[in-house]
This record gives sequence, C-alpha cells and structure tokens, in this order.
Amino acid sequence: MAEPAESAESPQSAEPATAPGSGPYSGAPEPADPFVHPALFYRDDEEYLRGTVPFVREGLAAGEPVAVAVPGERLALIRDALGDAADGVRMLDMREAGRNPGRIIPGVLRAFADAQPEGRRVRIIGEPIWAGRTDTEYPACVQHEALINAAFQGRTVTILCPYDAHRLDERVLADAYATHPTVIPAGPGPEQGSGAYAPDDVVARYNEPLAPPARALSFSFDADSLSHARHVATGEGERLGLTGVRLDDLALVSAELVTNSVVHGGGGGILRVWDEDGYVVCEVRDRGRLADPLAGRRPAAREQRGGRGLLLVNLVSDLVRVHTGPDGTTVRCWFAR
Repeated sequence: MAEPAESAESPQSAEPATAPGSGPYSGAPEPADPFVHPALFYRDDEEYLRGTVPFVREGLAAGEPVAVAVPGERLALIRDALGDAADGVRMLDMREAGRNPGRIIPGVLRAFADAQPEGRRVRIIGEPIWAGRTDTEYPACVQHEALINAAFQGRTVTILCPYDAHRLDERVLADAYATHPTVIPAGPGPEQGSGAYAPDDVVARYNEPLAPPARALSFSFDADSLSHARHVATGEGERLGLTGVRLDDLALVSAELVTNSVVHGGGGGILRVWDEDGYVVCEVRDRGRLADPLAGRRPAAREQRGGRGLLLVNLVSDLVRVHTGPDGTTVRCWFAR
C-alpha cells in the first residue's frame, strides 16, 4: 500500500519541553524545539478544569489562537468554566471529529494550526483517548499520539493531551509517558520530563498484524479488474446494510485502496469486505511496503498532484488500522451502518 514518499519528518528530541506562559506551564527554559506536547493526568472534574482552563486563558491573554478538541461531556465542562471567554476558542467534540484517530492530525490539529498567522504560537487541547475506546481502536489512538511529535516538529504549537488517570488502565497511562516528552501528574505536582519518551518505539510496537476475519467476501484484483473490485466492495457493503453517504464513503475508500495497490503495491492485491459488530469492514492487502508512518496524516497542499489516497481514506472512515511489514501492507477500514 506504499504511496509515493511524502516529505519525511523525524521525531523530535526527547529533551523535556515546557509551554510558554504562566501558571503550571512555566518555570523552565524555552526548549530548542518550539513544539511542546505535554500529557495532563487528571482524576476528576476539578483536576481536569485546573489543568485545562488556565492553559486556555493564558493563551487567550497572550493573543494566541486556542482550540479545544475533547469528548463532548468534557467540552461542556470547559465551556461552562470559561464563560464568555469560550467565544474566543475553537471547540470540537473529539468523539465526532476524532472518531478515527487517523484523521485527527490532518483534520483537527493541522487544520487549526495551519490556518493561523505564521510565527504565532498556537495552543490546542486534544483528548483522543478516553474510557470507552475499544481494544480495536486503541492501537490507532496511541500511534496517533506518537506521530504528533513528528508531525509538529519545529512548529510553534503547544498540544496538551488530557488522560483520565482514574478510568484509563495502566497500559494507557504508561503509553502516555512514551508518547509525550513531558507529563503533568494528577494532583498538585509540577510538570516532569518523561524518561520513557520513545514515540518511534510506540509506532513500531503497535504496528500489529491484523488477524484475518472468520468469514468475508474475498476478491483478488489487478490492473484489469479495478472497476470490478470497486463494484464488488460496494455491492457487498450494500448487502450488509450500508446506504446513502456511508455507502458512498465505502465506494471512495475501496477505489482509492485498490488503485493504490495496483500503482504502488505490486500491481494488485486482495480485497475483503465483511460485517463486524455493527460495522462494515473493508480491507485491502498487497505486497507494498508503507515506509512513511505519516502517510495519509498530512493535509494535502493545494498544488499537490496525487498522494491524497490515504488522506481521503482517513478522513471518511470511522476507523483505519494499518499493518506494514516485509511481506506487504494491510489497510483495514470500518464504516458504521
């Protein structure tokens, strides 16, 4: 599933970073890399507001653009605490905007940051992992958190990521230390550098093989059967209950994936479609190697020709999981019925 290589962005240094401003985000020298990415642990609503609201107010007071993308119930807490100041903040329900973690960097974080004046620090609160995320979703969530560091290296941006230390399990909290260079612990403690920071290792560790489904429609395709492959996918999706826009999304995704396999993945592959827990799942396997972990996670430049296939897949699917290795690449996409 290898697309043409996009410009590589190396993960940032593990040097601890501290956001500019006062309150809990001050007290350390400005880091060499202007990008700042702390995890905020909280155990209740009071700690949540104590960690997020001052961050927003400091940004507004400094004239910095501020966005908040968190689950809807948390969004309401922040909005109520801010009062009239909430009118100056871009607010998004992450349960909707970030349902697929693969769309958060291009469709939420970069979409906001790239629209701001160059050189001005941008502040974003992003909470992509919450209690209730499924085991199927989680690998995509934690890879997203790791890839933020590469996607924003060198940018004058601060992204604060809250973690519910009361409801999330220990594996999730441990991964937060590995994906964030600094951590703000629950309670009154100061921000700390993370000795476990290793985002590249996280991306590799969650590059997990995707077990084949117990039962699925399967179709082998090549350059001569692209059109038929697309019809096979949409026909099966319709039979399994997709209609309207959701069926159109499946048609777009299957077309992008099979075409990408023919052009960049060895000339063909295997398309599978099946029903799983209220979703229609579409998968394409081929012999290509996806070398760029950020493929499909960068907004496309207006003048760019091609290279939008995986970006479109991320933007319209409810979940995307990818596994790539020496023998090929699998892209699996979920669509809610």
